[in-house]
Amino acid sequence: MQFGKDMVLRLLIVDDSVEAAEAIVSALRNNGIAVRPTRPESEQELAALILQHPPDLVLAARNSRHVSLAKLMQAVDASGKDLPVLVMMEAVDETALLGIMEIGARGIVLRSNIGHLQHRVRSEWADLEARRSLRKLEAQVRETERRCDALIDSSRDPIAYIHEGMHIRANAAYLEMFGFESFEDIEGMSLLDLVAPGQVDGFKQLLKQLSKGEPPPPSYETQARTLDGSAFPAVMEFTPATYEGEHCLQVVLRRQEIDPELAREVEALRQRDQVTGLLNRATFLRQLEDAVADAAHGDAHHGLLLVEPDHYNQLLQEIGLDQADQLIAACGQRLREAIGADDVAARFGEHQFAVLTLRSDHQHTSDLAERLRAAFSERVIEAGQLALSATASIGGVQIGEKIASVTAVLGKASQCLQSAADIGGNRSELFDPGAADRAEEERIAAWVARIRDALDADRFVMNYQPLINLHGEPIEMYEAYLRMQSAGPDDGSELVQPLSFLQIAEEHGLLWEIDRWVVGKAIQVIGERMRQGRRTTLLVKITQASLQDESMQQHIVEQLAKHGADGKLLVLQLPESKVFTNLRAAQEFQSRVYHYGVRVGLEQFGAGLNSFQLLNHFDAAFLKIDRGYMEDLTSHPDHQQRVREIAEKARELGRQTIAEFVQDAASMSLLFAAGIDYAQGHFLAAAGPEMDYDFQ
Repeated sequence: MQFGKDMVLRLLIVDDSVEAAEAIVSALRNNGIAVRPTRPESEQELAALILQHPPDLVLAARNSRHVSLAKLMQAVDASGKDLPVLVMMEAVDETALLGIMEIGARGIVLRSNIGHLQHRVRSEWADLEARRSLRKLEAQVRETERRCDALIDSSRDPIAYIHEGMHIRANAAYLEMFGFESFEDIEGMSLLDLVAPGQVDGFKQLLKQLSKGEPPPPSYETQARTLDGSAFPAVMEFTPATYEGEHCLQVVLRRQEIDPELAREVEALRQRDQVTGLLNRATFLRQLEDAVADAAHGDAHHGLLLVEPDHYNQLLQEIGLDQADQLIAACGQRLREAIGADDVAARFGEHQFAVLTLRSDHQHTSDLAERLRAAFSERVIEAGQLALSATASIGGVQIGEKIASVTAVLGKASQCLQSAADIGGNRSELFDPGAADRAEEERIAAWVARIRDALDADRFVMNYQPLINLHGEPIEMYEAYLRMQSAGPDDGSELVQPLSFLQIAEEHGLLWEIDRWVVGKAIQVIGERMRQGRRTTLLVKITQASLQDESMQQHIVEQLAKHGADGKLLVLQLPESKVFTNLRAAQEFQSRVYHYGVRVGLEQFGAGLNSFQLLNHFDAAFLKIDRGYMEDLTSHPDHQQRVREIAEKARELGRQTIAEFVQDAASMSLLFAAGIDYAQGHFLAAAGPEMDYDFQ
């Protein structure tokens, strides 16, 4: 299971040592696991934490004295919650392992082996999320079945359920159509008995095919027969279903009141997009579902491609909004010309297209993606009287047994499409579960090249968001956010968020270069503002790579002198967790830059087990509260209490506090009452390329 950045593990750590617990939290965070930890000091506090702040997972030291392992397991059992417990041990023997299993713990972790701890935490978290999802799905299925029963009973469409050719259920409209008074009159009757004699042989052949597991046709035209023997033209629609746990067929039977040929034409029109003539989204999704179901049984491999013209908004500006349909129609025609006769194409979004290529291996799907890319890049597109030069980005997925889920298939295809567009467009990316490592290596190599190019060609930019002083005189203060241009400034470039590239930059040793660019740009802006007569304090984020970069100090000195900037206006921000795990280096770094007036602040403050203990060893000028406490602040009393505690302790220590991600006026009132010094967020002002906020 993949855990995204928005998933937070609520972790309860039972350990006598605060330092050991904090080390565990830091190790998990450094491995990419977002953790919100708690640690009880007593058995009474343990019970309160489990009931009031239910954790996802418990890590417990086997020899803990403040809260014994036996008392912990009693509290977990008494809570009635699905709460997995992992026991931390220094070494494992057979007797200890069996004892741990007998008391109900899920397993053990080796305290000294960080890799084992991280693996077991991820594994148990994934199992827990799977169990939660299963329970949720079971409840949804029960509710869906109840709603479906009610809808079927009240539906005007004649609907019946057929098992092995026999009726096991029918609604009132179905009974009325054939002249039955109650379901008892039709229960157990063969569906063949309701087909006109001249149609029996053909219909019997259809039932034999269905009994062998062959997929039902979308519709079947026949002559139906009522109870009194009169016949009428009808269309049957078959859908696989379950009824009371039994696999069966749902049959919707409708009278054909119009000419069959006209009905087929109307149905064909319903399935098409009126602008391009391609299949519409709903029809394509049904075919995609069939292909995914086919792959789930291991029967075949298929390919899905999502196609988008690059810089679509810029193209619209060139031709005008009134020509948008002509542009989309031209793109659809180009797509239709490039695909094979057996490939299925659709308009999947406003300016997004989809292609399903059946019985396709990785090579065939890759070749088709390249053919589509070339079809756009090598020829102009004619939209009305205009001829446009346009390229396309393509993201695809090789559908197989390992990724047999419509949601997963579309998600991976969208990720590949976005990645291809972010890197500059006019390229295709294909996710193949059978060759994921190769695809990932290619993707990372492309990102590394893109980052190096951005550094060499100065394609990084800053956006600025104001910080509002809640209690004192207005001070001009901004936070600078790093962005990367996806292409040259004159090529219709789009800005790429740092989450897309910072992890790759860290893995390939590029963070220190990015940090130097960020610091140099910030000092340049401060100097420019000073020459305009404006003293603007600027907050910028740096990474732990700068703590090990001894040349950063000299870089700061040189840039301050070059731009005539006051170092007191520069605030460098480091995450609390990174300072904790690199404390000595952080202390030395802060001591070096302090001589030039540069201040250092902590962000994500309050996410650790004992954040204020860190301030005994690190003199942070600003404490930016972890944004997890700001989400839905008005509806979480415990978050409000934590914010008040941080503000109060910060005042006692002479530190200033910042609350980011402020979402509404009610949150502002709570922050003001709590004594927070500064606030920022989209509610106050969004980040942008200009520093034009009126602080007065």
